[in-house]
Amino acid sequence: MASQANLAHFTETTLPKQDYIARIFGYAVVAVTVLVGLWANYFSSQALLVVLIALTYPHLVYVLSRPFRRQRGYATRQFLIHGDAILCGFFLAYIQLPLELTALFVIMINTSFIVVGSATAWAFCVISLVSGVAAGLLLFGHNSPDPVPVTVFLTAAVGVGMHLAMTAFNSNRQSRDLIRLKHKFQGQVERFQALSQQVSKYVAPQVWESIFSGKRQAKLETQRKKLVVFFSDIVGFSSLSEQMEAEEFTDLLNTYLTDMSRIALKYGGTIDKFIGDGMMIFFGDPRTKGTKRDALACVSMAIEMRRHMLKLRKQWAEHGMTAPLQIRMGINTGYCTVGNFGTESRMDYTIIGKEVNLASRLETEAAAGEILISHETYALIKDKIICRQRGSARVKGFRDPVPLYQVIDYRRDLGANPSFMNHEMEGFSLYLESDKIDTDELDKVADALEKAACKLRSKKTAPIAQIGS
Repeated sequence: MASQANLAHFTETTLPKQDYIARIFGYAVVAVTVLVGLWANYFSSQALLVVLIALTYPHLVYVLSRPFRRQRGYATRQFLIHGDAILCGFFLAYIQLPLELTALFVIMINTSFIVVGSATAWAFCVISLVSGVAAGLLLFGHNSPDPVPVTVFLTAAVGVGMHLAMTAFNSNRQSRDLIRLKHKFQGQVERFQALSQQVSKYVAPQVWESIFSGKRQAKLETQRKKLVVFFSDIVGFSSLSEQMEAEEFTDLLNTYLTDMSRIALKYGGTIDKFIGDGMMIFFGDPRTKGTKRDALACVSMAIEMRRHMLKLRKQWAEHGMTAPLQIRMGINTGYCTVGNFGTESRMDYTIIGKEVNLASRLETEAAAGEILISHETYALIKDKIICRQRGSARVKGFRDPVPLYQVIDYRRDLGANPSFMNHEMEGFSLYLESDKIDTDELDKVADALEKAACKLRSKKTAPIAQIGS
């Protein structure tokens, strides 16, 4: 924030003052040149008006442009340099365009054109200069100028040279100041980015992104949207917490939540909150792909979570935890109220409504390893996912019994050539996702399975061979 204030101070204060000083000096060169011309009888006494304008104009425009500089600094700067160009054109036309003085003053005014802006801005300034010359010639007429006295030429040359030197010095100082401010501003930006990344860990990535992109405001507002709501928890996790040390239990819980959150984000879910070992996730806000695709993404996420739980159980078993933990999940689709709830100083982005309550009740009704979905969700995903009707249940808050559907698996994984296989029993565990195995590794996996099958067959025939001998 400090760097932004410094940059604003530089653009609103430093640049106008430097332009003001350069403008005073440039018009002073004109005034002194005219005075020397009057002394050398090169200009008529009417040229004193030029001296008066040259000495008062810079102060006048500096005062009058002050309100505009605060609001539109760059545009004001461009406007003033165009005014300088037109006045310079008038002055050159007034002195009848003597070659030596015209060349010197065109060089001086062009340095100001170049410093102010881009090539386009320079071109427009040149047009303003030519327009000023043309208007001046129409007003004053044109006669062949007398030869310029040496004293007048030297005065103008020295003045223009000093103006160029001052312009170069100011440009160099501006460049150094801008580089210094850029470094400070870059440091503030990096610090802000680091802080925003820290804050983003407390809200869903989609919400954080929508706020920082300007699509959403952090204010108390809600809306009704059709969402797909997901609840899950681990069966028997509460009793497990009483059997494990706090540190081990915390590590286990964090590992589980980290892996499941990664899966949720993979499918585009908005993570609402963690409730102990439970998770509340919804699809359809702040981004949606349409209710049907949102529902399919949510159920696909649940299937992958259930499969991933098998991997976690194997990892936990290797660390001595024998409890066969399983996840249970509930999914419902319907209109919910979504948005920011709370106070102006502390708000929570969440969803409420009876459809949210139903998803929670479905999760409670689910057995270990089961995914229960409502009829609304089933109707959206039945062409891709095989489900089994599991009767109905009376749910608090709903007058009629709610039909239940159990998610089995993808239709593609239950055909003649399934990509997913899982078998577990005492002394045996198989977890296979063939579509995720690299082609180069397929032969190695097949060899391992064949060796295991040969070993099992040899163990089965060994007693018969011993009896025969």
